[in-house]
Amino acid sequence: MLTLTLPWPPSALNPNQRQHWRQHARHKARFRAACALQARAQGVGSLKAEKLAVRLSFVPPDRRRRDLDNLIAAMKSGLDGLADVLGVDDSHWRLQAELADVVGGMVKVEVTTCQD
Repeated sequence: MLTLTLPWPPSALNPNQRQHWRQHARHKARFRAACALQARAQGVGSLKAEKLAVRLSFVPPDRRRRDLDNLIAAMKSGLDGLADVLGVDDSHWRLQAELADVVGGMVKVEVTTCQD
């Protein structure tokens, strides 16, 4: 099992935000690169697997209420960055997500290989 920590997704990537498509694309590209860089810095590399089980634990930066479905959508470009590093397309992932009860401002990720 591989465990790593990724940055909290910026509020600009929340699906409820209304912004110009070019500005939104810029935020997505920056977050994708930041997550890929963070994963590499934690020693993550290419995996020899066809399918992965990926568990996300969203640890919010404060105690405001948040919707899990919006958090997953905001994290999409970050997960693409992680997929770039792992070498396994995210269409071959089994994704689970939860919202933690503690404060911290990060996304904890656990990756395991699947044998289906």
